[in-house]
Amino acid sequence: MTLTSNLNSAGFRPPAISKVTVGGFWGNRVDAIAHKTANILYERCVDAGMFDQIDPDRPVPQLRLPFQINEDGMQNTVTVQMFWDSDVAKVIETAAYALYRQPNRDLEEKIDEIIDMFARLQQPDGYLNSWYIRMQPGQRWTNLRDCHELYCAGHLIESAVAYHQATGKRALLDVMCRYADHIASLFGPGSDQKRGYPGHQEIELALVRLARETGRQSYLDLARFFIDARGQQPHYYDLEARERDEKPGQFHQKTYEYNQSHLPVRDQKKVVGHAVRAMYLYSGMADVATEFADDSLTGALELLWDDLTAKQMYVTGGIGPAARNEGFTDYYDLPNDSAYAETCASVGLAFWASRMLGRGPDRRYGDVMEQAIYNGALAGLSTDGTTFFYDNPLESHGGHHRWKWHSCPCCPPNIARLVASIGSYMYGVSQNAIAVHLYGESTAQLRVGTHDVSLSQTTQYPWDGQIKIDVTVDSPVWFALFLRIPSWCSPSWCSEATLSVNGSPLAVNAEQNHGYIRIDREWCAGDRIALDLPMQVRALHAHPAVRQDLGRVALTRGPLVYCLEGTDNTDNLNAVVVQQNNGDAALCSIAELGGAVAFDLPALRETAENWDNLLYRTEPAERETTTVRFVPYHLWDNRTPGEMLVWVRKES
Repeated sequence: MTLTSNLNSAGFRPPAISKVTVGGFWGNRVDAIAHKTANILYERCVDAGMFDQIDPDRPVPQLRLPFQINEDGMQNTVTVQMFWDSDVAKVIETAAYALYRQPNRDLEEKIDEIIDMFARLQQPDGYLNSWYIRMQPGQRWTNLRDCHELYCAGHLIESAVAYHQATGKRALLDVMCRYADHIASLFGPGSDQKRGYPGHQEIELALVRLARETGRQSYLDLARFFIDARGQQPHYYDLEARERDEKPGQFHQKTYEYNQSHLPVRDQKKVVGHAVRAMYLYSGMADVATEFADDSLTGALELLWDDLTAKQMYVTGGIGPAARNEGFTDYYDLPNDSAYAETCASVGLAFWASRMLGRGPDRRYGDVMEQAIYNGALAGLSTDGTTFFYDNPLESHGGHHRWKWHSCPCCPPNIARLVASIGSYMYGVSQNAIAVHLYGESTAQLRVGTHDVSLSQTTQYPWDGQIKIDVTVDSPVWFALFLRIPSWCSPSWCSEATLSVNGSPLAVNAEQNHGYIRIDREWCAGDRIALDLPMQVRALHAHPAVRQDLGRVALTRGPLVYCLEGTDNTDNLNAVVVQQNNGDAALCSIAELGGAVAFDLPALRETAENWDNLLYRTEPAERETTTVRFVPYHLWDNRTPGEMLVWVRKES
């Protein structure tokens, strides 16, 4: 079957960052990034010495970070310094969104200087990778399995698109188009081309972004090639290993499941390996499926989606429980205090969910995108935008805290670029429809067919579920508007959602449209939609096979997962036992957390009084009545450090 793409064909695509302005909850977060985080990321790149490697006018620097040592005590081929280009690229992308939000001449000049470094570093044939140009010249394209060349290229492409959209400047976009053209000349199905593909996926989704920005079909074709070539036999990584005079099986992870190249992508049924690699691969597959209307890719992704979300995902939208491979282990293996759940992995899950919505609105994907963004990903960034989490456990005994930087600093700019570009995840636009995937104070300037449409959301979401959407058009225009009704707002959980247009009630029939309300009508200037999504405290139970959560519940409200923190409660959070009735929860606002909505709940607490000097005894601990406070999980460790617990014991 031959598939063709049309960049203007059916399908839902996200708006450019410059088309959406956010306020309220997200506006405060984006402001923190614009005022603090973007400059912090830049300065920490300076401190790490990244620009010494990238700037061709500086002396070639010494190796600053060691090569990794494998479990046999042997040096392997990887140092995280190899992918500094990708970290800098994400800083550029974050800065682009920050500059769109808040003009900053000093920051813009710094980013322009970095872009000039890359432009001067680029080779006459278009090649651009600081490690292989300056640190290990002559070894380009010899180890795609381990060494991140295509991964770095992908992040640089994304930063180029973002900077062009935010500032209108083309310098980096032109540089990366030349590099993408170079890559397209080397890799592909031609008899004189390499059949290779990235060991760390990223370039696939980046090429789709570049194609949408430039209108170039060749970039879509290259993205599809990288997807289709993956895992084919003879295995490309075996071939390149032999060319390096290495045995194919002797590498750090010892399995191609680690980078999801163990099978062709359409034959993969289980989510395995490194979590971030998997999410970037599936994101690229979903984008290619949208652009080429490829049902075979969509079908494969649906199986993988169900495998992940039904058996391998934390309630926070965190994924990848193990540190040893930064990824997946086995079904229902979801430990809490040792959870790895890398911030980048939740960011990647949001990317994948967003791109699955390209084939059309579907609550399965919108709900998980919201879950991952508000909980697993957002926890990775402090409220003031200055410190970060790399891993995100669901229980801490008081020793897990935010840090200023990391030897592998992928997460800080990744969560920063996601938050700063959050407006592009809120909406999807097709030729004749608009989908609202996420709710939040915002104004979107969208184009449906040949018509300009403005949507303005007024809401206190996620603290409150009342949403007003005002429609502005120059002249009446007919299109379909899709509004997601979250599964947490289903009648089985709480009061039913209500909807009206210009004061006239409409039936909430989301189940007929994959969890979205569809409103087909001729829209006029001044039309107002009122949507109310009741928020009640819910107790979620884990599947019985998740042994760490047996007899426990996680409390949620709206899209947010809540936790206990030691700073609000006495020590030993595992002694808390919540009772059956969550309706007794009393909402409160925490000023030091920006007015975040918390709730107080009557509970029991096991006490060590009268235990004497014994370690064990036949009688259970006595219980006393108490009140405990739950705060949003993404806000933990922003105040006095201490314990934290998501899954709390439940009275039987």
